[in-house]
Amino acid sequence: MEMIEKTQEKVTFVSDINVSLANAIRRSIDEVPILAIDEADIYKNDSVLYDEILAHRLGLIPLKNQKMKADQSIEMKLKVKGKGEVREILSGELGDLVIYPEMPIVLIGEGQEIEIVARARVGKGITHAKFSPGIIFYKHLAKIKITSDGEKQSELAEIYPEVFEMFGEKLKVKNATACDLDQEDMEDYPGVTIGFGDNLVFTIESWGQIEAKDMFAEACKALKGNLFEVSKVIK
Repeated sequence: MEMIEKTQEKVTFVSDINVSLANAIRRSIDEVPILAIDEADIYKNDSVLYDEILAHRLGLIPLKNQKMKADQSIEMKLKVKGKGEVREILSGELGDLVIYPEMPIVLIGEGQEIEIVARARVGKGITHAKFSPGIIFYKHLAKIKITSDGEKQSELAEIYPEVFEMFGEKLKVKNATACDLDQEDMEDYPGVTIGFGDNLVFTIESWGQIEAKDMFAEACKALKGNLFEVSKVIK
């Protein structure tokens, strides 16, 4: 395995992992328990947005993940009143559980009021997207070959600077993992061929509730748990 990028929000690596297994892990990400606002009692809403739109926006605000029982919930309150100029209500006004406090919720004007009591619960992305911790995706690693004729195709370095670069007067591969091209894209560039092997470029991106590396680990645990349940039924 070759690590390409590793941050709290994103992990990218190259691996010879089987495509079927990679797809199973990708699908299992929505089996990871994540905290999100699940209910909202809206007592007052003088804004231009319908109650349903406000509730939808609240549900999509990433919250710091908590280990909680299925019947447990965390109450969050939002009570504001517009004074003077138009005011932008931001997600941080819901409390310290919000990961990105600068997310806009709604605008209110002079005298307009918002009063909401929201309850956050743990759920899974298989029931609703608001419980998704992020995304996992993969692609086959490109195998790029450049012949002596292909070395003259300097235009490729200008069009695709993340993939190709010029080494003196010769075209070279800069980063094959960034390549989203195939052979059809090279029809006008003789001497450059793009094929694909068995290796995959695997990428994990987190919305912030948990780190990207933990997303991968939790998805694998969820997949293992599901396989165990299936094996019990078969026995």
